[in-house]
Amino acid sequence: MGDPSLYAALCNVLHKLKLYLAMVSLQFGYAGMYIISMLCLKHGMSNFILATYRHVVATIVIAPFAFVLERKTRPKMTLPVFLRIVVLGFLEPVLDQNIYYLGMKLTTATYASAFVNMVPAVTFVLALIFRLEKVNVKKIRSVAKIIGTAITVMGAMVMTLYKGPIIDFIKSGGAIHHGTAAESADKHWVIGTILLLGSTCCWSCFFILQSFTLKQYPAELSLTAMICFMGMVQGAGVSLIMVPDLSAWKVGWDSRLLAATYSGTFCSGITYYVQGVAIRQRGPVFVTSFSPLCMIITAILGAIILAEKIHLGSILGAIIIVTGLYTVVWGKSKDKENSVTEEKSNALQELPITGNARPTTVDDGINGIAKTVAIPASKGT
Repeated sequence: MGDPSLYAALCNVLHKLKLYLAMVSLQFGYAGMYIISMLCLKHGMSNFILATYRHVVATIVIAPFAFVLERKTRPKMTLPVFLRIVVLGFLEPVLDQNIYYLGMKLTTATYASAFVNMVPAVTFVLALIFRLEKVNVKKIRSVAKIIGTAITVMGAMVMTLYKGPIIDFIKSGGAIHHGTAAESADKHWVIGTILLLGSTCCWSCFFILQSFTLKQYPAELSLTAMICFMGMVQGAGVSLIMVPDLSAWKVGWDSRLLAATYSGTFCSGITYYVQGVAIRQRGPVFVTSFSPLCMIITAILGAIILAEKIHLGSILGAIIIVTGLYTVVWGKSKDKENSVTEEKSNALQELPITGNARPTTVDDGINGIAKTVAIPASKGT
């Protein structure tokens, strides 16, 4: 059947690469979500109804796993935790996703996916405000996070203020048929950008509140399931107000059903599990570093399937944003290394005194932010 040693070597290589292959596959999955959602919105589906249906599917997918896997470790629900879940359900599934869908509808899927790379930088700023992140200007890692955040904001400004010529790197005949829609979207480009920036801020605020909530309710699957459920309930209420026509809720075997099922199942079920495994094995920095790949895949698929026009300003801004993202990620990775070093040092110092040294945990606030940034709960739960 072949050389056993060659087979063993091949299996060893695949074992080492499986995590990388899994993360690349997730980026293709996210890109598919952007394209399908954009296609669905272009065909007239309300973004409010799409977000609601998405969280119906997400709740059905996540709830059974949360019920079974955390039945023995799930803490008791308290009123403060419940109220936070209500706020989280409105902040992310309802407010964030609807604003994001509107912004994507007024711009392009490629343009919208680029703004996801701003989330770590915006979250870092909010973490500073809420004293979850510490900055020491004498340390190069802190300076890197500050500079990276500034670079990211600069990239967003370039994308907003400068469009430039169209870069037609993929010749597509479909672009002619969609010219009117593209020109109409161009007129609302600034409004769409403002909505996408608002979505980014909402997503980051969600991460901050989620990090505080996890300290009182350390059951991630159960918390995610309840957030999706509350988002579904509140989203349905908002949707009925914004879209009173009940006929708009009808779905058939078309892009509407595909968008809700795909995003709810893949981005809330499979993605959550795979990213959780990757975080446990390689840490949140490893997961975050793959996010710019989604933007590239979305740009290619958007040009082919949706005949989207890509402008020079979008490319330049995206490159600047990615540069800022990796600068922030590098600074946070050094934070983690420093925290682990201090943790080991403290454990060794306590060993002769206590006689029973126990490893301390890394700062919950910082790691909570890093972890939630690595798990895109807004677009993925």
